[in-house]
Amino acid sequence: MTEFDIVDAPAIRGGRATDAYFERTEAALEHAGRNPRVVAEVTADQFPDGDFELFAGLKDAVALLEGRDVDVDAVPEGRLFDGGPVMRIEGPYLAFARLETSLLGFLSHASGMATAALDARVAAPDSQVLSFGARHVHPSMTAAVERSALVAGFDGFSHVAAGDLIGREASGTMPHALAICFGRGEQEAAWRAFDEAVDESVPRIALCDTYSDEVDEVLRAVETLGDRLDGVRLDTTGSRRGDFRHIVREVQWELDARGHADVDVYVSGGLGPDDLRALRDVVDGFGVGGYVSNADPVDFALDVVEVDGEPAAKRGKLSGAKAVYRTADGAHAVGLAEREGPAGAESLMEPVIRDGEVVDGAASAFDLDAAAERALADAEAVGYGAEGDGK
Repeated sequence: MTEFDIVDAPAIRGGRATDAYFERTEAALEHAGRNPRVVAEVTADQFPDGDFELFAGLKDAVALLEGRDVDVDAVPEGRLFDGGPVMRIEGPYLAFARLETSLLGFLSHASGMATAALDARVAAPDSQVLSFGARHVHPSMTAAVERSALVAGFDGFSHVAAGDLIGREASGTMPHALAICFGRGEQEAAWRAFDEAVDESVPRIALCDTYSDEVDEVLRAVETLGDRLDGVRLDTTGSRRGDFRHIVREVQWELDARGHADVDVYVSGGLGPDDLRALRDVVDGFGVGGYVSNADPVDFALDVVEVDGEPAAKRGKLSGAKAVYRTADGAHAVGLAEREGPAGAESLMEPVIRDGEVVDGAASAFDLDAAAERALADAEAVGYGAEGDGK
């Protein structure tokens, strides 16, 4: 029994993190002496329908499948997909049968969060956007939350241990609890203690809505920290916020009137894409939390589409190995892999594993910086997040 309710890496890697019916399937096939060579595809939608989603989770998926007797092709992380497969696996079925549950979990959850993060990113393309959603999920999930946000082009995140795993430093300054620990009317002491204690590399951003009016606390923070103040953050709970845009504009007016127009204004607290669009012209940066971390997973399924070289599929699914493309006009196209794709189209699937070994150069398919570049380029190419398109 573990201290926390966490399924550990050895259980995932060893195939114990699976649905029980895959164990029974293995037993039945082994009893019958049957282990066909199959092609299986991970797919959310069979045909393009105009509802793009952002692919993420490939790094963990490759780590899971590496060392198995399989070949794997996949869409790189950070590409938008719309119908057809995002991954194709070929090999003896028993080489990966019991991995399906974990594989889909890696891809479904990360892609759902990355898609939500892209919604926020394109809503405020010129603003700093940070991921503040780790507190809404099981601690074992935090690195996946923060990494998915980075795939979508977020500028940073808040969770320290997630940063250790990802290899990036977490961002963040102070919570309301800091001011409360000093007591009502002692906000200046809290801001001063922060300034004196925290490393110089951390921006001096004062939280300015703990006890009193936002404008009042902002001006008191300016008086306390002077030129050392880099910015202020407003995180007033929605039930007390009122017209948030008006509050932000009032804060900026009063800062400018006193010669402090260079103090940045950041906002957080239950924000989604609509809020970012409404505030992006008056705010320098946003903290986005639950909208990303609480996103619905993408409904991926893993389906066998060929058995021993012959097309096969269950009802409602398309048989045969498939390829996916980005057409010259930014659309998504799906076709049989053995046939030529549309003229001038870009094939989205790349080899990542051959005979169980990760292909040379395949790491670029899940490199974080490259994934973020792909996400923003694809968003522009397909018009993702355009006003009024529902995304």
